[in-house]
Amino acid sequence: MAAKGVKLFGMWASPFALRVEWALKLKGVEYEYVNEDLSNKSEELLRYNPVTKKVPVLVHDGKELAESLVIVEYVDETWKDGYPIMPKDPYERAQARFWAKYAEDKCLPAFFAVYFTTGEAQMKALQETKESLKSLEKALEGKKFFGGETIGYLDVVVGWFPFWVRIVEEIAGIDIVNGEDLPLMNAWFQRFLDVEMVKKSLPPKDKVYELNRARREKLFSGQP
Repeated sequence: MAAKGVKLFGMWASPFALRVEWALKLKGVEYEYVNEDLSNKSEELLRYNPVTKKVPVLVHDGKELAESLVIVEYVDETWKDGYPIMPKDPYERAQARFWAKYAEDKCLPAFFAVYFTTGEAQMKALQETKESLKSLEKALEGKKFFGGETIGYLDVVVGWFPFWVRIVEEIAGIDIVNGEDLPLMNAWFQRFLDVEMVKKSLPPKDKVYELNRARREKLFSGQP
């Protein structure tokens, strides 16, 4: 499905830009991807998003949108005839938004704390991450995906977890998600990563691993 003037400003290793890519791909929307150097942001990006100056930014026919969750909903509503991302039922739609906000407010900060800490602080963050993911598992009960039999809005929102969590586990030498503590989440991790569209759009694992390993080492070395 061709779409006039669709441009996505992202960064190759950004899980948040990847959310928007997944939404566009599910809808079959053709788009131009602009890979930003976040240490030297383009004038275009700063012009389109002067408020937060972050990626992703979607530009559609000259109109810009920032924040990945906002953009994903916009994509779903704009290309209505494509793949349905948000549930049609109002209650289910509200539930998907609730869990998406929960994931952003609880799961994401706890997970980042695991990556950015060591020792006792990391163990505390690890416990908080597992507890938040255990709560999120409730939205998976009786389902193949968060969206049911197929990928939906919440899958798109938290779909970066299966890829990045495993990388952080390797880097930090810890176990976050396993079949014993989080059986539903663990099974969903593999199912989501097995989806062809997901596999084809993920960045190279070795490059993401090295980027995040180096970033973590730099953080703990005290380098600016």
